[in-house]
Amino acid sequence: MMNRATAIFSALLVLALPLSLLAGRIWLDPWTTPNATAILMELRLPRGVLAIVVGAGLGAAGAAMQGYLRNPLADPGLFGIAPGAALGAVLALFFGLATAWLLPLFALAGAAGAMALLALIAGRAGGIALFTLAGMMLASLAGALTSLIISFAPNAFAVSEIVTWLMGALTDRSWHEVWLAAPLTLAGIACLAMAGRGLDALTLGEAAARSLGVEPARLQAWLIAGVGLTVGSGVAVAGIVGFVGLIVPHLVRPLTDRRPSSLLVPSALAGALLVLVADALCRVLPLVTELRLGIALSLLGAPFFLALLLRMRREIA
Repeated sequence: MMNRATAIFSALLVLALPLSLLAGRIWLDPWTTPNATAILMELRLPRGVLAIVVGAGLGAAGAAMQGYLRNPLADPGLFGIAPGAALGAVLALFFGLATAWLLPLFALAGAAGAMALLALIAGRAGGIALFTLAGMMLASLAGALTSLIISFAPNAFAVSEIVTWLMGALTDRSWHEVWLAAPLTLAGIACLAMAGRGLDALTLGEAAARSLGVEPARLQAWLIAGVGLTVGSGVAVAGIVGFVGLIVPHLVRPLTDRRPSSLLVPSALAGALLVLVADALCRVLPLVTELRLGIALSLLGAPFFLALLLRMRREIA
């Protein structure tokens, strides 16, 4: 049965998508704008659908991570999978292999490598502390290697191309990126849904979860697969888009019963809505060049993160 949060964000998404298709530096009138159908179908619709796909994956991954770590400040980037995907894409750019197929494949390979290393380091015990530390180590290592590659870039053009891609954007994306990211994101959300029961049990503590039949290693495997597919596919087609997985669960949680499993679908819908609206605003702002989506969401997410920290400080005091 559809809960209140799912109904609310579904309705908002249905309203926001048509408006986002019309928004831009030049607002589109379907009846008077020349070539309006071609612009809608080949430029704006794939970009809008891709925003929904990327946002849904990041929102679901953020809800799952916060449930698993039992930490409201957890973010999908903490697992090291997003930095791993970014490292793969940067390698493609560095070697001049940034074609329509190779760059996303390199990014997905980077995410897969980070997933494999995370599973290998965390081991079969499935301990949350070791899992978190392994993810932080991988994120730090991938970030350092990315910086190293940038410093060795053969020319200023390559550096500019890498840095611009890392900022995250949906500019000039087509149906090609949608067909690549959508199946992987849906598969990732399905993996996270399979972990829902275990995440609910984990709210009672690790010992209680084990007594209820939850196998930590299996739960960890579902999470690695789910976060890897959702975050890896998003980075592969859009670059680094941060803070979505942090912000969205906090917006959704008051509208649910606060169980991690009940947060997954509403968080996916809210993440889709957030990225869709943010991308439309990036197109509308009267700037010389279009504001990058990753920068816009960071400008939104940093104050939100600070507000969370201040609220937690007041609660502790």
